[in-house]
Amino acid sequence: MEGRAFVALLVISSLLVLAENTDHKNAIEIYSLHVDSTVTSRFAHTVITSRLVNKVNESQEAVFEVELPKTAFITNFSMSIDGETYPGTIKEKASAQEQYDIAVSHGQSAGLVKTTGRKLEQFHVSVNVASDSKVTFELIYEELLKRQLGKYELLFKVRPKQLVKHFQIDVHIFEPQGINFLETDSTFMTNELTEALTKVQNETKAHILFKPTILQQKKSPELEETLLDGDFIICYDVQRSVSAGDIQIVNGYFVHYFAPSEMPTFPKNVIFVVDQSGSMSGRKIQQTRDALLKILEDLRPEDHFSLITFNSLVTEWKNTLLQATGQNVESAKRYVKTVMARGGTDINNALLTAANTLDKANYAEILQAHSISMIILLTDGQPTVGVQDVEIIQQNIQKAIKGKYVLYCLGFGFDVSYKFLEKMALDNGGIARRIYEDSDSDLQLQGFYQEVATPILKDIEIQYPENSILELTQNSFKLFFDGSEIVVAGRIDNEPDVLPVEIQAQSHTSNLIFKEKANVREKEKVFQHQKYIFGNFIERLWAYLTIQQLLEKSISAQEEQQKNLQVARALELSMKYSFVTPLTSMVVTKPDDQQKLQLANKPTESDNEKSRFTGFSRKLSKSHKTKALSYRRHHDESMLRSDGYFDVSLARGYIQRVPKTGQRAILLDMTEQSPDIFRTVQTTPQLLTNEYPHFLFQLPRQNDVICLNIDGQPQAYINLISDPDKGISVTGKLGRNRNHFVLFEITNLDPHVQLHVSKEGIVLSYGGHTTKLPWTKSASSTIQGLKIAVEKERSLTMSASDNITIKIAFVKSPNRFLGLYFMDTDHFSDKASGLLGQFYFDTHLESNPGASQGEDERVLSVHGQKHRVTRKYKKDYRLESATGTISCWSLRITP
Repeated sequence: MEGRAFVALLVISSLLVLAENTDHKNAIEIYSLHVDSTVTSRFAHTVITSRLVNKVNESQEAVFEVELPKTAFITNFSMSIDGETYPGTIKEKASAQEQYDIAVSHGQSAGLVKTTGRKLEQFHVSVNVASDSKVTFELIYEELLKRQLGKYELLFKVRPKQLVKHFQIDVHIFEPQGINFLETDSTFMTNELTEALTKVQNETKAHILFKPTILQQKKSPELEETLLDGDFIICYDVQRSVSAGDIQIVNGYFVHYFAPSEMPTFPKNVIFVVDQSGSMSGRKIQQTRDALLKILEDLRPEDHFSLITFNSLVTEWKNTLLQATGQNVESAKRYVKTVMARGGTDINNALLTAANTLDKANYAEILQAHSISMIILLTDGQPTVGVQDVEIIQQNIQKAIKGKYVLYCLGFGFDVSYKFLEKMALDNGGIARRIYEDSDSDLQLQGFYQEVATPILKDIEIQYPENSILELTQNSFKLFFDGSEIVVAGRIDNEPDVLPVEIQAQSHTSNLIFKEKANVREKEKVFQHQKYIFGNFIERLWAYLTIQQLLEKSISAQEEQQKNLQVARALELSMKYSFVTPLTSMVVTKPDDQQKLQLANKPTESDNEKSRFTGFSRKLSKSHKTKALSYRRHHDESMLRSDGYFDVSLARGYIQRVPKTGQRAILLDMTEQSPDIFRTVQTTPQLLTNEYPHFLFQLPRQNDVICLNIDGQPQAYINLISDPDKGISVTGKLGRNRNHFVLFEITNLDPHVQLHVSKEGIVLSYGGHTTKLPWTKSASSTIQGLKIAVEKERSLTMSASDNITIKIAFVKSPNRFLGLYFMDTDHFSDKASGLLGQFYFDTHLESNPGASQGEDERVLSVHGQKHRVTRKYKKDYRLESATGTISCWSLRITP
């Protein structure tokens, strides 16, 4: 079983009061905030209850905000206002979305509630509170804690923002196997607060209570400010013996935990495949170097390893794997220190090279017979060189690996397609992980390596009697890493007296067989009359685990029918057990005089990309100017315009409410941390442009994309680029309406080839002969190393080694036009000229001192000439685009 990060994480930002009259400090008083968490055999059931009162003589708006772990499923939410309860209802996501859209169309301004971040998801709901009224919020969620590096961890982020009269965190843990150790820690603990913490523990149970008084919460006796701002952490592990693990049974369902230890570690054969393209420049490549230097030091002497770096080209440190001797590790570290970022991204060729290197090492019998081979890919962008169709890349890598090696895919930042990496990893026995761009990115990389650094078992098969078990979760695992845990659950049929289990696995030194027989009646007695037990917890654990595994399997499913069946079953279980999963939503109702509906959705890692890279448009009146009372600057500030207005249309997933003119709006922040500041800004809804730009190009050795439109004359040829050193030139002609280009002329000097590219087809001229190539057929030709390829009704590509690749996309919708772009642009010389050529050297973006807000305006310096550019969203005509839209710096010039 792959070692995976597990953290039970909760952020209690309990109530953030958003009111226009700032004189009413703490007008909404939180007089009670309880967090009650029951952990029964690793399955955690957490209830957050917050009670408040409006102390002033006017209505106030309050926000209930809780951050919970990504691995958790919300099961219930309710609000009670003056004794009347407004419950949340879980529905199929499509049905809930339809209900939400109807509410929006009727002017009820319903809002979406869905968030994601590195470890957190944010539940966020607001309500108007009348004078002297009391409100109770209650949120419930459940999750299965995952063991990592030998421990379970519950992390409660505490941030109530005010002193709370009745505050407590109350945690009960019951582990029938026995508790091996238990520790608590906090980032805000003082001597006074330590007195508010009690911990009682026996062999199988623990009770942790943190209950500070008002006086203990204060920073000082004179200040009405709270010390409660940080992490409250509980770590523990359970007793284990060398056996087939532990089986627990409640009401006809069982769960089986297996986590052997003190076994020899398999030698590893690991190839690090590292992206060094231009987009990795700056802090990313430095952090990657720092992480690799540390990881190389952690290799064991019996391990074998190699390094492959790639941009437009693939570079091998060595053409084989070497043993991790001190000398070889030092040589690799010297190589890592020289890695620089530049060029394009050839993911396909890099991974094929890694697989081939492992194949050759195995054939040459360089590697140990009983060892584990893995490839660890780190990339921060889309494939831009070589094979760029992500489905073809996935197929190529799966064919090359053939189940022999494990592939782990690490996506650095948000310019990657997480779906692409996740499917490719799952297809090849691994997992994907996003590395967040932050000051600790190098530690994230090291942390991932530590999870997979110590494989102690492989080819694990766990067998139960077929006539006694139904609906079994995954029971076959490729690898098991020291410090992690395998969990299998199922439903018991035919009421057997004994449940036997047999585990077959391979260690580094031998083949192993573990056997165990669980007495069903004796096991069921363990959980009888225990106050720590909540309902049929093993049945809910089984449903939780089954849903997660079905969703994971649907990603790598080869057949559409198989995928549909897996998704349908996951949806059925989500509805039956009232889990908010990626397939369901919780509809939150409110009083009649307020917003009728809100939705709480379960985001996925890919949704985080969508919120940053895909816009949405909603038909809104131009007169809609709303106030955003809760706004936190997003990692990509493209939604905030220089005039101080907020582009509502671009904030997909951000809008909690878009009210009628003159009303207040709450904009829901979906970033990885909870809002740190709340301020009022004016907002003007503005539709997302559906226009394609004339040209899209990335600045050399930079991660910035320019969307260029020109004010040219129709039917007039424009000199786009000419580079005498590279022997290429391109001219183009605008269509009659000047919206798009309809013709390009490409000239290559050596060999002397000319291409006339129009919407009707391509005419190739060489050596006094012409050849017509229609768009309706795929064709390719190579002339003295110059390759010309037509992909049916999609594109034309002209490429040669050590030269620029020219691509023309044939776009058929909404109107046929041609889209020109270049790849391997590092090959342009400093003699390049023309409308586009001028941008390929001595060009960079600068901050705009005159911009009124953030980073939505820049200055583009081109050979010293300054151009004002603004952040826009445009449609992306490039065939390699994963989203169809792109955030870019928009510029309009006259030739």
